[in-house]
Amino acid sequence: MTVSTYSMGHDDVLVEVKLGTRSYPIMISNGGSVPSVGAFARSRNQSRLAFVVADGGVTAHLEPLRESLLQAGYRVECVILAPGEGQKSLAQAALLYEKLLDLKADRKTLMVAFGGGVTGDLTGYVAATYLRGLPFLMIPTTLLSMVDSSVGGKTGVNLSRGKNLVGCFHQPLGVWIDLKVLETLPDREFRSGMAEVIKYGMIMDAPFFGMLERNLSGILARDHGLLRRVVARCCELKANVVSQDEREETGLRAILNYGHTFAHAFEAVAGYSAWFHGEAVAAGMQAAARLANGRGLITNDIVERQSRILSAFGLPVDCDNNWPADTLIDIMRSDKKAEAGQLRFILPVGLGEVRLFADVTVDEVTAALAKRGV
Repeated sequence: MTVSTYSMGHDDVLVEVKLGTRSYPIMISNGGSVPSVGAFARSRNQSRLAFVVADGGVTAHLEPLRESLLQAGYRVECVILAPGEGQKSLAQAALLYEKLLDLKADRKTLMVAFGGGVTGDLTGYVAATYLRGLPFLMIPTTLLSMVDSSVGGKTGVNLSRGKNLVGCFHQPLGVWIDLKVLETLPDREFRSGMAEVIKYGMIMDAPFFGMLERNLSGILARDHGLLRRVVARCCELKANVVSQDEREETGLRAILNYGHTFAHAFEAVAGYSAWFHGEAVAAGMQAAARLANGRGLITNDIVERQSRILSAFGLPVDCDNNWPADTLIDIMRSDKKAEAGQLRFILPVGLGEVRLFADVTVDEVTAALAKRGV
């Protein structure tokens, strides 16, 4: 086993990601643990300076974090980002480089990403590239970032023609998840995060998918016990994949991109503003399921089950018909999984199992985009 999970008492859970010298813990706490972050950080980093990059939507939680880092002996400097995918840019990264230079940051300086996936991806990319690598700590504050982007070391920024086209792998020194911050997460963002949660059930854990189906109302009510189970299981599943294929060299890690080839095209056509990432992933998963069904890989029942659970969480199962298929396909040819422009897709071959297919035709993609709902 490459992942170990421990109960820490007081409903806390520790998931260990085993990556040799780059191994790190994911601490999952049920509530109000931000004041403990400083001690956690200090146990893994001996710098004098902590540079916090925070999402503007979580400023209410920023002071407890700052105080915790101060108590642990750090000098704390903060930058607050405006919310939105537009922050994930080379221009914003350059501004953070300049700030680090002004602070006389050295190679031990701790960078702290405090926010959702955009904040984590940008901060991680800057940490990976400034002075050829700074240590950084992930403190995800959205459901989507807790279960997905905070784990695994993928960092990056967008270009105008596509998502995450500039980036690198840089593992955090730790991930600190305080589920209490989800109490103030806007409903649409919470539902968006559920797309990535549902993805884990579809790609590698059919019993987990069934658990989600049986507990829709409790999850939507943000029951702490259920959320702890959901987040911990997602972290376990992703960590196990990452520890076996950290840099996408064996093909295993590609399964985590189920629905994302479609989703990234939807986001690009919409200008990264119409949908949240999870909403695009939901519609992308449904398009991928329709494509798989058209190939005879899965039954109608699986397509319909996925559609029902996505819809139950208020997530879209279709793209906008006004988006031309040719335009979407052109964007997909630039996707990181494409090879020499050849479309490649992660497709389900059963509930809880997916595979990579490199022989998908343009006609198949067009047909999957044209169909509605299930």
